[in-house]
Amino acid sequence: MPECWDGEHDIETPYGMLHVVIRGAPKGNKPAILTYHDVGLNHKLCFNSFFHNEDMQEITKHFVVCHVDAPGQQIGASQMPQGYQYPTMDQLAGMLPSVVQHFGFKSILGIGVGAGAYILAKFALIFPDLVEGLVLLNIDPNGKGWIDWATGKLSGFTSALPDTVLPHLFSQEELMNNTELVQSYRQQINNTVNQVNLQLFWNMYNSRRDLEMNRTGTIINAKTLKCPVMLVVGDNAPAEEGVVECNSKLDPTNTTFLKMADSGGLPQLTQPGKLSEAFKYFLQGMGYIAYVKDRRLSGGPVPSASMTRLARSRTASLTSGSSIESSRIRGFTHSDSNEGQG
Repeated sequence: MPECWDGEHDIETPYGMLHVVIRGAPKGNKPAILTYHDVGLNHKLCFNSFFHNEDMQEITKHFVVCHVDAPGQQIGASQMPQGYQYPTMDQLAGMLPSVVQHFGFKSILGIGVGAGAYILAKFALIFPDLVEGLVLLNIDPNGKGWIDWATGKLSGFTSALPDTVLPHLFSQEELMNNTELVQSYRQQINNTVNQVNLQLFWNMYNSRRDLEMNRTGTIINAKTLKCPVMLVVGDNAPAEEGVVECNSKLDPTNTTFLKMADSGGLPQLTQPGKLSEAFKYFLQGMGYIAYVKDRRLSGGPVPSASMTRLARSRTASLTSGSSIESSRIRGFTHSDSNEGQG
């Protein structure tokens, strides 16, 4: 992939065009960080504050970043023509190999939120060799039952579309308090995302099927994610129940479950620093970052062994339940890497 790929691109896929934004250039054999946003958002609304966080920028300078916008969700997108059939969730996942191939990525590290997390998990189930690891925020592995679907359809008739989508994104507490973030996102969803296109994506997400994955040994021919996974959910977030269930379907030896206090429905917006720190440990556990600067510690670069000890003390306060702590530490302790800060 040449250096000049940095910027916006429209990629042709078997299921239509896909808008992607590339930041940076490939770094050796490291995977690309590929993001996928939630329904109601696009890559800017979902990830800008997270990727502009100083700690996250310290990480992303080691990787090329590829932001994917679901069809028609990017700022300034043309309205889909009447009768347009929006891609299914399976097809949205099936569009991603075209992106990987177009830019010559050998593999990806996925960061997905909500609908985007579902799509990336589906992608990893279908194309496991292309995915090195996943950070999945607010994933719900369950399809919608017909009662849920009918309730959502009814509320869609009686509410403006942003107000239908907001309870999917934010906690009840945030909505009740009508926080500045909620007010800002109500306005931005209304003004920057084409409402017809959003309705199509919203309807398709709400017609999704169960993600077909189960922990090995629970059923015959069980299939689950093979790569390391970090599950993230905010305290009292609308997706909390779904994320807990997803955790039960994954291999506990390579899964980290992070429940973040005081972060509402979208931790990447409200707690970008804490989430960046957790992502840093996740990457260390995979051997991609051997030395990381931590501005809160004296003396500049910190060896990964020290960061491992730091992980033990800090992640305990970030997560709910000690049952997952052992798998977390197992993940972090093989972080010594000869790759350095490539």
